[in-house]
Amino acid sequence: MTTPEPTEPGPAGLRMRIGGEWREALSGARFETVSPFTGQPWASVPDAGPEDVDLAVRAAEKAQYGVWGRTTGFERARLMHRLADLMERDAERLAATETRDNGKLLREMRGQMEYLPSWLRYFAGVADKLQGEVIPSDRPNFMVYTRHEPVGVVGAIVPWNSPLMLLMWKLAPLLAAGCTLVLKPSEHTPVSALEFAGLVEEAGFPAGVFNVVTGQSADLGRALVEHPGVRHVAFTGSPGVGMKVAQAAAGHFARTTLELGGKSAQLVFPDADLEAASNGVIAGVFAATGQTCVAGSRLVVHRDVHDALLERVAERAARIVLGDPAAPDTEMGPLANAAQFATVNGFVERAVADGATVLTGGRPDPDLGGLFYRPTVLTGVRPEMEVAREEIFGPVLSVLTFDTEEEAVELANSTRYGLGAGVWTEDLRRAHRVAHELRAGNVWVNAYRVVAPNVPFGGTGASGWGRESGVEAVREYTETKAVWIELSGATRDPFTLG
Repeated sequence: MTTPEPTEPGPAGLRMRIGGEWREALSGARFETVSPFTGQPWASVPDAGPEDVDLAVRAAEKAQYGVWGRTTGFERARLMHRLADLMERDAERLAATETRDNGKLLREMRGQMEYLPSWLRYFAGVADKLQGEVIPSDRPNFMVYTRHEPVGVVGAIVPWNSPLMLLMWKLAPLLAAGCTLVLKPSEHTPVSALEFAGLVEEAGFPAGVFNVVTGQSADLGRALVEHPGVRHVAFTGSPGVGMKVAQAAAGHFARTTLELGGKSAQLVFPDADLEAASNGVIAGVFAATGQTCVAGSRLVVHRDVHDALLERVAERAARIVLGDPAAPDTEMGPLANAAQFATVNGFVERAVADGATVLTGGRPDPDLGGLFYRPTVLTGVRPEMEVAREEIFGPVLSVLTFDTEEEAVELANSTRYGLGAGVWTEDLRRAHRVAHELRAGNVWVNAYRVVAPNVPFGGTGASGWGRESGVEAVREYTETKAVWIELSGATRDPFTLG
């Protein structure tokens, strides 16, 4: 395939946003970001180092303990609504940026950008309602009440698969709570975060509330997590890196929210609507080229409907249209980078060597080349095999069979992950029963891969801890303070408690 040239020039002079100023890296270094579709550089951004992180954290602290810390929830809500308006205005531009940076379908990115303002509006409605409570005192001379105060500066690290969406899941609740942010986007997809910073400025947020540092070195993320000024770290990424983040943050008693990987199962029972289930399986693992933490990468199907379901899934998978992610007819774009392409290809090759059978796909696309990989369905997978246990983060479906409900639940739970699961059945009692038994933070029944700003999202085990979205997400970014007011003015024995 002849690699197409970009249809429009990419941004060449993007700069970081630190303390209300557009800045180059202190070293003056820059690097280029590459389009997964064309294979060509299309934008240039600053290549920051630990000294830039320190500058950004200090700017965030100045805002946190200055003008932003004195801003009321009502004013925070007003600014968040304004930012939501600006995101809606520029949704098409932001979607095009993310498509060029990570290779996902333009129509998927467009849908995300049009939906993300809902997170800002939902949490704006929480910002002015962060009220404490008056607690009845066991002493008549005391009044006791609580306050929910911002935890402080948040350091956020987001991956390349859905950069602005995963940023928004952190940003909206932390703004509602009254925190400030230092963001480090992935080195593979830094552009949309810098463009978004321009909207934050236009919305009128005070300098230092939103700061972005970009760079290629792992030292950048390490410096952010270890910085003593960062009081909470919000991380989305792999379990291995997540463990290091938690350990480093604990070194200065910073709290963490970790949204990590998944090896989610879709359970299909014999009474399921097979047309709906096959469509849900396709959506769960091949949408977004399988590069999503909740990918339904394990199909756990009852033996009685195995052949009928697999016939539908394989036939549809073979017809998935690969190509230019900006084209309206394309259904699956390339993998996001060469390292991920090699990872996916390696998983499939080892699975075949271990006894799995390729029902469809199982190879790079012979016509498109580059980073395109055919949608893959593997049968004959055993629970102990690598492809049944480890996250692939690509368009690869591993198929396992079961005979009883208990066996289905056991197979679904036989992983260190606990992020998502799908249940396909027409039996309402079974649906609830199985949903309650599954060890997953998100369970969809007769549906898959649905999120909303008011519904908590997160996992258990190696899928991390803490929740994003939903009212409780704001609590991740607040501290509860108890205030005791002595009412009588009487003195007491200073050597006794209370």
